[in-house]
Amino acid sequence: MRLPDYYEFCCRVKIVAGHDALEKIPALLGALHAARPMIITDRGVAGAGLLDVVVGALQDGIVIGAVADEVPSDSDFKVVRRLAKVYQQKDCDAIVAVGGGSVMDTAKGVNILVSEGGDDLMAFTGAGALKKRLKPLVAVPTTAGTGSEVTLVAVIADHEKNLKIPFTSYFLLPDIAVIDSRMTLTLPDVITSQTAMDALCHAVEAYTCLAKNPVSDACALEAISLIAGNLLKVMKTPADRDGRLALATAATLAGMAFSNSMVGMVHTLGHSVGAVCQVPHGTCMAVLLPYGLEYNMHKNGEEAGELLFALAGDAVFARTPRDRRAKQTVASIRALNQDLYEVTGGRHPRCLGEVTGPDGKIRVPRARLPEIARVALGDASIFYNPEALDEDDLLMVLEAAWEGIPLDPARIRKG
Repeated sequence: MRLPDYYEFCCRVKIVAGHDALEKIPALLGALHAARPMIITDRGVAGAGLLDVVVGALQDGIVIGAVADEVPSDSDFKVVRRLAKVYQQKDCDAIVAVGGGSVMDTAKGVNILVSEGGDDLMAFTGAGALKKRLKPLVAVPTTAGTGSEVTLVAVIADHEKNLKIPFTSYFLLPDIAVIDSRMTLTLPDVITSQTAMDALCHAVEAYTCLAKNPVSDACALEAISLIAGNLLKVMKTPADRDGRLALATAATLAGMAFSNSMVGMVHTLGHSVGAVCQVPHGTCMAVLLPYGLEYNMHKNGEEAGELLFALAGDAVFARTPRDRRAKQTVASIRALNQDLYEVTGGRHPRCLGEVTGPDGKIRVPRARLPEIARVALGDASIFYNPEALDEDDLLMVLEAAWEGIPLDPARIRKG
């Protein structure tokens, strides 16, 4: 592998992981000169009893200043402003975020306002808008997928304007990520599969897209190996604490990887499918990942082939001819989706046409694919994809993903 002439990698987050890692939080907050945190979470986390576990771990020298469990599934400007006021009214001095990606993004948004002052989040968009360290933030993920506990990004929705606004800064990185196996033990099977596939996609795109670097590669490969070795075991034995910790560790590693090397067309399309049809992000990633690899294979087939070792093991890698490894990588991911489909009784979709809502109706009508392709053109991740994409390319990929058929090599752009 040829090393890039120049690259950067940064992860300032202290990671504390284990089966009983939560009990370390009081001492960690003390080291940050904080003793009155605000806990930010959502009702799902609270209802599952996970909030009680966290509160129980914060008894030694900590006074919980406030608990806010009303974070919506999409982080929201209004919620961020409201919670920032609660933080200030209750005289809090730190934030403990307990939840998935939306909770983490909300906590990062709140941290901007309580650290910088005011209530105008839009004043802090764009490169260089944040110029100083924010209040202490401890991230406790309850899903093994987003990697938000180690990323420098927050995406917050302005529902009045139908926009999702990205915030990016090294100052948004949490101070501490606490990875505790207890936090994912109660995850339902489909959410376990969706979030793990999200993490897998982070790692695969980090390894195969344009901004890859040797350090992000190392994180990505280990993440892929942990997911491949533990996901199906956890699906079949949900109480497997070692397996749960492995998946949570994989999500963190994948977050470190893609936060530094970015992602590509799988996220380009996934973001737009989610925005137009309100499909969970992990579902989009699971369905679209093989197609991103197929589309880019003529540009990054060597890298895609290298992933086979982590995905399928040394024996499969050794007996697969070098020029077939990239295709076998794609086949391995499709096989994993098939296994997840079977172990969930058909609730883990293999194609966009199988994605249904609570009412049983198809969530991604085929007639909306052109609209999804148009929206995808505006997604920033498109710039890191190895091959160029226009609206026709995106629509071609979406149509194949809707039917669940491989891409036609003759129709793939070769720029």
